[in-house]
Amino acid sequence: MDNLPLVSVIIPVLNGERFLAAAVASIRRQRYPRIEIIVVDDGSTDGTVAVARSLGDAVRCVSQANAGAPAARNRGLDLASGDLIAFLDADDLWSEDKLEVQAGQLLADPELDVVMGTTQLFLQQPMEETDETTPGEPAGPPALLLSLGSALFRRTVFDRVGQFDTSQRMDDDVDWFLRALEAGARILPLGNVVQYYRRHDRNITKAREVDRRFYLIALKKSLDRRRNAPGAAASTFPAWPQTPGVPGV
Repeated sequence: MDNLPLVSVIIPVLNGERFLAAAVASIRRQRYPRIEIIVVDDGSTDGTVAVARSLGDAVRCVSQANAGAPAARNRGLDLASGDLIAFLDADDLWSEDKLEVQAGQLLADPELDVVMGTTQLFLQQPMEETDETTPGEPAGPPALLLSLGSALFRRTVFDRVGQFDTSQRMDDDVDWFLRALEAGARILPLGNVVQYYRRHDRNITKAREVDRRFYLIALKKSLDRRRNAPGAAASTFPAWPQTPGVPGV
């Protein structure tokens, strides 16, 4: 087991005291043995830091002034020691075999940069009525989403693609994956459900108009980069990898 690469799991969190312990518990249930957990508190005003510190010395918690999730993820990347990188939002959960399955694929194929799984969306009651230890009611079939929590990354891919764009206060995941495809990153999609994504009344993506605006900004940036690349045609773009029988984006 000691020869397995370390996986650094980065949790950006803002006012996530209600869900953080359950998210960390889903990491600790992983069947992959070598994990470090880094919680980056992005200026929380609730009891998030106290919850993080109550989870034991194995959970490293650092705080910063509120700068947004992309900045928090970048802070985690700067602190991470692992050769493999994973992200989990504080209000989501993982399947127990996520890291075992995805790390196995990366170890089997040194040319792979990212392995993705599918995400199961869950609808929850308003926060006051929510049991934070269970994901909620399933909403549709699992899907292949541009979601950081459903992926496992080889650390070296961030050297080629770069970290997260801190101007993308939302949809920084979409922006990063677009840059990864432009850079020729090899991404393997799997049909395994690896992430349970909670939809609740305090999701940042509930602000749909703002979310759509940042999504379109990410697309426009990608189009401009491809237009301005020497000898490149804006219409030429690598196809997003698909898994047969699994809906995607």
